[in-house]
Amino acid sequence: MNTDAMTLDVAAVELIEREATEALQRASNPDEVRLATAAAIGKRSALAALNQSLAAMDPDQRKRAGAVLNEVRERLTRLAAERRAALDDEQRGRRADAERLDLSETLPWVRRGSLNLVQQTRDRLEDTFLGMGFSVAEGPEVDSDWNTFDALNIPPAHPARSNFDTLYVDFGPPESTLLRPHTSPVQIRLMQSQPPPIYSVMPGRCYRKDTPDARHIPGFSQIEGLVVDRGITFGDLAGTIDTFTRAYFGPNIGSRLRPAYFPFTEPSAEYEITCAICEGAGCRTCSNTGWIELGGCGMVHPKVFENVGLDPEEWSGFAFGFGIDRLAQMRHEIPDMRVLLDNDLRFIRQF
Repeated sequence: MNTDAMTLDVAAVELIEREATEALQRASNPDEVRLATAAAIGKRSALAALNQSLAAMDPDQRKRAGAVLNEVRERLTRLAAERRAALDDEQRGRRADAERLDLSETLPWVRRGSLNLVQQTRDRLEDTFLGMGFSVAEGPEVDSDWNTFDALNIPPAHPARSNFDTLYVDFGPPESTLLRPHTSPVQIRLMQSQPPPIYSVMPGRCYRKDTPDARHIPGFSQIEGLVVDRGITFGDLAGTIDTFTRAYFGPNIGSRLRPAYFPFTEPSAEYEITCAICEGAGCRTCSNTGWIELGGCGMVHPKVFENVGLDPEEWSGFAFGFGIDRLAQMRHEIPDMRVLLDNDLRFIRQF
């Protein structure tokens, strides 16, 4: 082969490499890569035919032409291997996606869970009181008899103490540790841990030996409030109760206080609100009175202040408390409180 022919061969090699590169890059599966590779560097390829022509060249031309053909073959071989590996990775990825088990998949008959009705009610109550300027305080559900009774002016022989049907814990001296029957121990802890002024609410779980019925369950939720400051009067208590009632229930629901007795407050009152079902017109739920009792309240007893080390001549305050479960029952017109514990989906899905 003469020199002019060699020049034409180099141009032909460049064209072969360019076409083979494009074919390999277009290949979309391993079979197409195999065919494109055979067409580019196989025994019957144009590159193989040019390689056979080396025998007719003189030694110097053969050496230069052979080096060019070897470089092209190496580049095409490397490109074919890279393309084959890339397609294999894509194929493995698609197979893995097809075989993957999506454990987060939601089956058509499964519904997403939600907070139970009592917790939803508690959250709304906390938001309402926070908006009124109160803070939220919490305490242990297992507490001492002193925090639960003695500090609240309920001595061992007091008749009100037996009415709680307390659940005692086998810890320490007999009847010294118990499941709290109300959240009032948190008030005692709060007054002992920080100086007045205090404006706080205490939500939490409580426990009593109540026989379950339409309006009582042994484990229930309660929220109490405590205000301690200088110059606090019963009028402040009445105004706070009324403000909360209208903020939580709406402008059509009012409140009233009726005289009552509690050992930890003096004077004491029962807190009633306009029946949320009939809005005061009278119905079976409110016994046609137009009012429903929600909880108790009153001015903090001077003895309670003395028990926590506060001077009743300097400080005054009020406290109130009511059941969260009963509030949820009344607001949503639930005839039997025991349904809150049944986990009946027909009931739960309504909220």
